[in-house]
Amino acid sequence: MHAFGFHVCGKSLVKKMKRVLTTGVCLVLSFFISAISWAEEQQKALTGSITLTQALQIALLQNPDLQAFSYEVRAREAEALQAGLVSNPTLNVLVENAVGSGNFNGFDQSETTVQLSQRLELGDKRNLRRSSANILKEIAGWDYEVQRLEVLARASKAFVHVLKAQQKVSLSGEGVQLARKFLNAVSERVTAGKVPAIEKIKAQVALANMRMEKERAGQELENTRRKLSVLWGNAEPQFDSAQGDLFLIPDKPLLELTTLSSNPSLSKWSTALAHRQAELDIENSKAVPDLTLSGGYRRLEQTDDNALVFGVTVPLNWFNRNQGGIAKARHRLSKAEEEKKAAALRMQEALLQAHSEVSFSHAKVISIKSEVLPGAKKAFDAISEGYRFGKFGLLDVLDSQKTFFQVQSQYLDALANYHNAVTDVKRLTGAGFSVQHKSLENGKGESQP
Repeated sequence: MHAFGFHVCGKSLVKKMKRVLTTGVCLVLSFFISAISWAEEQQKALTGSITLTQALQIALLQNPDLQAFSYEVRAREAEALQAGLVSNPTLNVLVENAVGSGNFNGFDQSETTVQLSQRLELGDKRNLRRSSANILKEIAGWDYEVQRLEVLARASKAFVHVLKAQQKVSLSGEGVQLARKFLNAVSERVTAGKVPAIEKIKAQVALANMRMEKERAGQELENTRRKLSVLWGNAEPQFDSAQGDLFLIPDKPLLELTTLSSNPSLSKWSTALAHRQAELDIENSKAVPDLTLSGGYRRLEQTDDNALVFGVTVPLNWFNRNQGGIAKARHRLSKAEEEKKAAALRMQEALLQAHSEVSFSHAKVISIKSEVLPGAKKAFDAISEGYRFGKFGLLDVLDSQKTFFQVQSQYLDALANYHNAVTDVKRLTGAGFSVQHKSLENGKGESQP
């Protein structure tokens, strides 16, 4: 009967173990499948045409610098945990009057003492130490926010540079087409005997220069794509192009002068001052001596008696009352207060300069768009058309063509500088990066003039 019951219970136990094992395997497989799907989804986001939002999201998720800062935050959390722990007790075992000479050659006259000691921290040292460690954890959080804004700013600027490089590749391609058409026009005039053959050679040289410019623009595009992809940990870019509109800008620059109230670099200083004050409190608490309580059991072999032992140890702070440590902490608190003032002034100056750069870049874009670029295009068209009728020489055409190409390139540079200047303002104010490049997201801005 007992054997049969044991057999039935064994079968039931085996079934349960199989069921648990099967469930565990399924959970592990589902975990790996989910991880692989997530990795594939992230990989897809890196291919094809990417938007600014995708670039910022991927940079936040996979940027190596940000991941390193996140580990520092965890390390500070562990530090705070360690700072709040109570010190361990001490076990002391002492054997006296044993293994000597004469009557003390054995353990018959020995005295054995087993004693525990515990240090009691006075002056609220442990709570102060834990409070200081928690503030350090908050500082690590601020450092992470500072680095987060830095990564977002770098990604935004790198994305703008990719857009600019794409436009310059397109611009250089158009320049090659214009140079080729002009070469055909010169060839016709040389064949008709209206101009010397040397002008055809000059036009061929101009075409070769434009082709080299196109190759250089292509190389610059690859470099900017690589700089962008490095921000999310890919040394070689896997996306094909950046999707956005570089040409659409507001009619007016930023109207209101924003503040630094949300800047994490400046907000961090309040926490840093709190940490310096916490360090001063710790140094002051060290002037209060700690007590060490001890107690134990003593065995006296000679009289076959047992006894208890107990005591207290009190340091006498006659000479060292931590005067130097307290003074050091006070001076460092004063230093931090002055450093906060200096940092606020530097950031305010940087913000004013960034606003000035936004205004200047915006004015430059508007000036090139409304005045310089139309004038250069009009001059180029007129001189090119006049060349066909012999009103202008070859050098006039080449010079106007070069000027028109340079103005278009300057226009692209000015647009990129404007968007990057706005990025600097957003980084200094701690605001988000989604509104600033609204035109970069929809891809429906005006076409290049």
